[in-house]
Amino acid sequence: MSATAAILPVKRFSAAKQRLGASVADPLRLDLARAMVGDVLGALGECRSVSLRVVVTNEPSVIDAARSLGALVVQDTAEAGQSAAVTLGLERALAVGTKRALCIPGDCPALDPSELDDLLGAVASNEVVIVPDRHGTGTNGLLLSPPDAIAPSFGPGSCARHLQLAHTAGVACRLERPGSLLLDIDTSADLVALRERLAGEHTRAPRTRAVLGLAASPQPALAAR
Repeated sequence: MSATAAILPVKRFSAAKQRLGASVADPLRLDLARAMVGDVLGALGECRSVSLRVVVTNEPSVIDAARSLGALVVQDTAEAGQSAAVTLGLERALAVGTKRALCIPGDCPALDPSELDDLLGAVASNEVVIVPDRHGTGTNGLLLSPPDAIAPSFGPGSCARHLQLAHTAGVACRLERPGSLLLDIDTSADLVALRERLAGEHTRAPRTRAVLGLAASPQPALAAR
């Protein structure tokens, strides 16, 4: 039985980070998406409390990379959005006996494994923990114990929506704000904030730092196809 699963939904890179718009040229946008997913996968691999990584995607390069890193891959052939992809991952996690699941996005490259270990170490057996984005409205982390405590409902306003879903289900719920999981990259302002954070960070997000010109990468980004 696997105690804790991390669910990582990844959309095709050709459709990723569209909201960055004209502020980031297409080649850099694709490289950035690949690098961020690689850094998140790497961080999850260092997290002692995560016993299973479930990657839900229809992106060929992610499928290959995730399997090579020992992750379980669920192919997202429907590509019906983040909530649907996370639901596929939760179903697979439940099928293998997982007791709890942490759902996180692939665009939080500064993710700190020690912060995740602290977060997972303080979770009750019947509880929902929500990590909001830095604006307090979205959801960057959804920790479900058990994995079917509530149905995921990502998108605009999802933090309040997840709180309401937990309340309706009669499940204890709280907010947590681990610093490395608050910053996801959707807009040019987010990218500026990421550059500022990683400029002073010398151990985390090596692939993303390299793509942004902040450091030479000691590890390759996910391969393009």
